[in-house]
Order: sequence, then C-alpha cells, then structure tokens
Amino acid sequence: MEIIETTEIKELKKDNLRIRICDSRCTLGMDAAQTATQVINQLLAQKKEINILFAAAPSQNEFLAVLQKQDLPWHRIHALHMDEYVGLKPDAPQRFGNFLKEHIFDSVPFQSVNYLFREGATPEEICNTYERILQEHPLDIIFMGIGENGHIAFNDPHVARFDDPQLVKIVSLDEVCRMQQVHDGCFSHIDEVPRQAVTVTIPVMLKATCIFCMVPGKPKAKAVKNTLYGPVSTDCPASILRTHPHATLYCDLDSASLLPI
Repeated sequence: MEIIETTEIKELKKDNLRIRICDSRCTLGMDAAQTATQVINQLLAQKKEINILFAAAPSQNEFLAVLQKQDLPWHRIHALHMDEYVGLKPDAPQRFGNFLKEHIFDSVPFQSVNYLFREGATPEEICNTYERILQEHPLDIIFMGIGENGHIAFNDPHVARFDDPQLVKIVSLDEVCRMQQVHDGCFSHIDEVPRQAVTVTIPVMLKATCIFCMVPGKPKAKAVKNTLYGPVSTDCPASILRTHPHATLYCDLDSASLLPI
C-alpha cells in the first residue's frame, strides 16, 4: 500500500479505493468538501444537471458545513438521500430527511430536493416512488459514511446484497446499527430506535460516477479496518467500495487508528 504524506493528510490506496487520512475532523470536512466542489464543477461542465445522494449522520457534519458555503451552481443539482426510518413522526429530529433539511437542503437553492418520507405513504409505496425518482435521476455523486457494523446506507450485513435486484427496499436494522444511533446521540436508548427502515441498495450506489465516504471518529475504527483489510464481502458491506473506480474514503486519526500506517 503506497503512502503519500503531507503535513495534515496521508494518502493511501487499497485496491481501487483511495484513502485520505486527515489530522482532524475539521481537516477531513474541508478536504472532502474542496474536492467535492471540484468534481461537481467538472461534471457540470459536461452535463446540464447532476444528481447527488446524501447521507444523514453526525459523521457528515463538518463536511456539510463546508460544502454548503461553496460557490456552486446549486440550481443545477438534484438532491436525494439514501435511507430513512420507518415509524417516526414526520417532525421527529432523528428522521434523516429532517437532518438533511437542517444541515444542507434548506441552506442552498437545489434544483430539487427528493425526500424518501411521504406523509401517509406505506413503506412499500415509499420504495416504489423512490425507485421512479432514482430512475429519473441516476446518481452522479454520493456523499456517504460507513456504519459501525460496516453498513453503507441502511444495508446492514444481514440484509446487504451486492447484486440486489431492488433499487430501494425495506430492511430490518441489526442491534449494532441501532446502538450506533444511541452512540451518535440521536436517541437516548436503543428501545427508542426504530427496527425498520427503507434504504437505497448497494448496486444503485455503485453506479454513481464518484463516491465520497466521510468516516471520522474512534467508534468507526474497526469498520474502517474491516473495509480495507477484510475480504470484499457483505460481512462488511463497505468493503465493496474497494471495487469502485472513483471512490475516496476520508478518515481522521481516530477512525484510522487501527490501520498499519
């Protein structure tokens, strides 16, 4: 594994996956947002509009804070998000659509914002509607993270499929995933965390032109190590990122603490 080092950032590569190890969460957010801005402008030089899929999690805070301040043609970007709980009230702050509304969707003038949740819709109806949205807006860029169990979106190991025939599906959440929501401060107890969600599936994400994966924090260290050094397997769904031609994993010193660097 080749290592390229600057004062604040080390760069590695594992298979196809580029890894940027930053000295802090703030550096991570700035580094990822600056590169994302360049990629957005490059794509918009070739296309009239682009489609971006966003993750909602505290791991994205620093990145989103910097990204929304960039001078970009937001009116040429369609915004989507990758997963949502089943069973929370529409105004629940833990709802991922509400998180993204607060952290970026209401802050910049997107061409469109496409929420998974629809008032009064069943989970099956939400999946069907979002499949049509994804077909209308094939993904150009993904901004995402990795869960403590290695999940990407809500594709936990027990439900993840690299050959999933569905674009969006209903999933049960495993205990590690649900406890992560407590660790993140989103819920005070695991009993409050929903047991089901809807999620965009892995093949949909792998078709994106470019993937940015922001993963700071000590609780993510094991998942980062498994992503890079375990087999490419649904035991750690994020390991599939090593096969994508244009994916970058952004870590801080905490999340990279188990790597042999």
